[in-house]
Amino acid sequence: MELSEVVVIGAGQAGLSSAYFLRRFGFEPVVLDAADGAGGAWRHRSPSLTMDKVHGVFDLPGLPQPAEGDGRRPAAEVVPAYYADYERVTGLDVVRPVRVTAVRDDGAGERLVVATDTGEWAARAVVNATGTWTRPYWPYYPGAAGFAGRQLHYAGYRGPEEFAGRRVVVVGGGHSAMHVLSEVAGVAAATTWVTRRPPVFAEEEFSEEARREAVGLVEERVRAGLPPQSVVSVTGLRYNAVVREALTKGALERLPMFDRVVAGGIAWDGGGYVAADTIVWATGFRSALDHLAPLHLREPGGGIRVDGTRVLREPRLQLVGYGPSASTIGANRAGRTAARNVRTLLAAAGIPGHPGADPIRGAA
Repeated sequence: MELSEVVVIGAGQAGLSSAYFLRRFGFEPVVLDAADGAGGAWRHRSPSLTMDKVHGVFDLPGLPQPAEGDGRRPAAEVVPAYYADYERVTGLDVVRPVRVTAVRDDGAGERLVVATDTGEWAARAVVNATGTWTRPYWPYYPGAAGFAGRQLHYAGYRGPEEFAGRRVVVVGGGHSAMHVLSEVAGVAAATTWVTRRPPVFAEEEFSEEARREAVGLVEERVRAGLPPQSVVSVTGLRYNAVVREALTKGALERLPMFDRVVAGGIAWDGGGYVAADTIVWATGFRSALDHLAPLHLREPGGGIRVDGTRVLREPRLQLVGYGPSASTIGANRAGRTAARNVRTLLAAAGIPGHPGADPIRGAA
């Protein structure tokens, strides 16, 4: 078992941000990542999601993204390349591929043991930044198992070509659904868009102040121990390039959520029916936290109570990429908050950090 003051689990935006600020405070975290390369969830996005369609990729702290290039390049290429460059320039040594299987107390109340498929680390503090991409959410609807066509989650979407001539139902009211509709409409024989709630479109610019307000609303639920909602659920949809393309193609005629799936399509109790060959579930993701189960963190409301990033039931654990920081809007701020909390925790244990060299300017 290896000893470390701090272990960061995950090397997406939230994990890299946390590692950056921890190093600024004089700590050298061990960063574990399950993927075999840099980029976090971005490396798994559809090749059709180009940079001109992305609704926001925020700079990592200390190193701006390269000057804007060809907006038609896939985000799954551009963003991982930026993250890889960030790791190189900062000198951050990410240990990968390492899959964390469990985090548990060491039995003495001193350290948290991070168990992986390659070994164990014992840390005085853990920053969990495992995000959501590995846990696509498939809601249950009666009859879904008997559908004669194809069903896929947005996580498995790889572009419109395979839907040519198909009758496609897209379920969901967020950016993922907009992406699919904007591309599939005009290629598929027909598209049908269904959502649980009427969508809210906002004309105004999504300012920094509006972003912070959105993050604050999601934080309220997390602080109360309730499962977090997505940031888009409180911001609405902006008329960005993807939404406008879907509108132009006539793909945003929304129907209320169906009551059941039948062999040949979807149906409503009142007698409505739409024939379909394919259902795309653009229904979001849930936090990937199964490895934290040994710590018994869940509240009666189903969520984990977090103050900022500090888990109230386990102060040695910081959650970033959870709730408000699951969006790129809040990830950098959460990384800084988590690093400050770790510094306070370790200082109380007699392990103060020290003013570290800037991990960007100090890099070779």
